[in-house]
Amino acid sequence: MSQQDGPEREPPYKALVFDLDGTLINSAPDIAAAVNKVLEAHGWPVQSVAFVEEFIGFGPRRLLHDLLAALDLPSDDRTVDKAVRDYLANYQQEPAQRTLFYPHVREDLQALHTAGLRLGICTNKPQELSLKVLEILGVAPFFEVVVGADTAPVCKPHPSHLLAVVEKMDLNGDSWAYVGDTKVDQATAEAAGAPFYAVSWGCGAELSVEPHRRLDRLIDLARNPDRDERT
Repeated sequence: MSQQDGPEREPPYKALVFDLDGTLINSAPDIAAAVNKVLEAHGWPVQSVAFVEEFIGFGPRRLLHDLLAALDLPSDDRTVDKAVRDYLANYQQEPAQRTLFYPHVREDLQALHTAGLRLGICTNKPQELSLKVLEILGVAPFFEVVVGADTAPVCKPHPSHLLAVVEKMDLNGDSWAYVGDTKVDQATAEAAGAPFYAVSWGCGAELSVEPHRRLDRLIDLARNPDRDERT
């Protein structure tokens, strides 16, 4: 989606809900560092950021379970339970030391907020970690509502997670869209009956979406004249 020229238009959506990891921020290096501390503690080989990144998107337990299984390491419930606890403790110690915004994301969030759009986050990251990362990165005030996986009735790709954000923001009847970078995000939006936009970074380039639903800049969401009508 490219910038529209001509006179300013009223923003097409009243609100936007974003995924966090891979959509707004590249947190894979910090996630990998926390995972590798778990592996090191067991005497298991550490892994590259690229390898760990393959398992991000479904929350900490799924991350640790699938990664251990892929490495042919113990992945029984007891082992995974301890790995998750240790991983979260590690991550809490360094939640955003290596995390960066994708290009133009911070300035575009500022612009969307300034333009009066209401912003929320629906993420499979735990709630406390999500809030801490947003605070450290200086963008927490932009978002009215953040719903992490551990505070939702069920997490993505179940639509109840996204709809929990909508309910907390009291968006029923208002026009809104969901923005993400993975098939999980896309499936969540579709199940919730929400317009979905894929970013061009993170894993977003791999998603199959209509050209007008692919974002090169988040600010384009304040300029797109062709949106789905929501009732």
